[in-house]
Amino acid sequence: MTDSHFSVEPEYLQLLYEVTRYLNSSLELGPVLDYVIDRAIEVTRAERGFLMLMDEQTGKLHFEVARGMNRQDLETPAFEVSTTVINQMMGTQEPILTSNALYDKRFMGGESVITKGLRSILCVPIMVRDQMTGLIYVDNRIMAGMFNEGHRDLLAAFASQAGIAIENARLYQVAVEKGRMQRELEMARNIQQGLLPRRVKTLAGYEVAFDWYAAREVAGDFYDCFLLDEHRMGVVVADVADKGAPAAIFMAVARSLLRGNAFSHQSPDETLISTNRLLIQDATGGIFVTIYYAIFDLDGGLYGVNAGHNLPLLYRANTQQTEWLPRGGRPLGWFDDLPTRIDEYQLTPGDVVVFYTDGLTEAENLYQEPFGDARLAEIVIQNADGTAAHIKNAILAAVTAFVGNAPVLDDLTLVVVRYLGEK
Repeated sequence: MTDSHFSVEPEYLQLLYEVTRYLNSSLELGPVLDYVIDRAIEVTRAERGFLMLMDEQTGKLHFEVARGMNRQDLETPAFEVSTTVINQMMGTQEPILTSNALYDKRFMGGESVITKGLRSILCVPIMVRDQMTGLIYVDNRIMAGMFNEGHRDLLAAFASQAGIAIENARLYQVAVEKGRMQRELEMARNIQQGLLPRRVKTLAGYEVAFDWYAAREVAGDFYDCFLLDEHRMGVVVADVADKGAPAAIFMAVARSLLRGNAFSHQSPDETLISTNRLLIQDATGGIFVTIYYAIFDLDGGLYGVNAGHNLPLLYRANTQQTEWLPRGGRPLGWFDDLPTRIDEYQLTPGDVVVFYTDGLTEAENLYQEPFGDARLAEIVIQNADGTAAHIKNAILAAVTAFVGNAPVLDDLTLVVVRYLGEK
């Protein structure tokens, strides 16, 4: 997703990120539709909201969700909206914003505008692969001027993400009902596992251990570890903000591009900027990936760049304490501009760096309690004298014991790097 189609206000970026994460974490159509319209009403402070989807066979729109501010379902949505606005938007497939429909020349002849006393109206299309698949409509019958261009652009961004999530949910439902994707997904999982390194050559003076688990047949997480030259080693942990086959495909592309760029650029920030530039050119589905890329050198130097990813954990052997590497940057494949910052650290023998995806710290038990950062830090401190493999196994064992019989909801990737200081 690029910002060429709409421009989201800076204060809305975090909200858009949260919405995107939720939509890409669910494959159930009903909850996805309810969430989209509830958040649309919330952020615009609209009186009512409607979500309509296109019937693939008839090509006609039908109501899927119709809600008021109190999240109560509206029983007669067909008689509540402005058909004039909807018909015009279907023709242009462009967002429509009006501050006062009663006096807007475009809609003054609309019967529903007059009879319902509609004033502020905002309507945006839901597009998938350049095809309109539905729309989001919010309005207010009491106040004029309720919505502005910022609301329009944010709702357009919502619709873009909703289109992906709705399409994924539809495809998933069809696959479950017909059972036609099982063999393909199993094959995709095998291919995906083949893309991840099973054995790696590590830099002298370092130990590296890693593990990867997919919550479903295929995953969006990935990791990598490679020698850039005889003096430097690259380590990558990443999480694609999507599920299923789209995430698996995007994961394969992102991993290949990043590894190729890593050997073409000396610094980790240049590697991520170049990778983002290439992803943006081909990323048309609104999918993005969070990444932490670190370069380790022979003398214990650590040079890391965070692109919207979870904060790695750094254990200091001399103090036997932990700290979190800084937050920073944006995910790749989202915006043309990728602000980056290289964080530099000097490791001493016995120091440990733990990279992971949110499937680890956000893993929940039967009481819906997350494993959390504190437990991760505690396990690392308790096992820091062991090898990287021992620390990795201790973390996974702790997560498994904590989760118990609760369902696994997200992919999990873990990479542990331990500096020995021996050359």
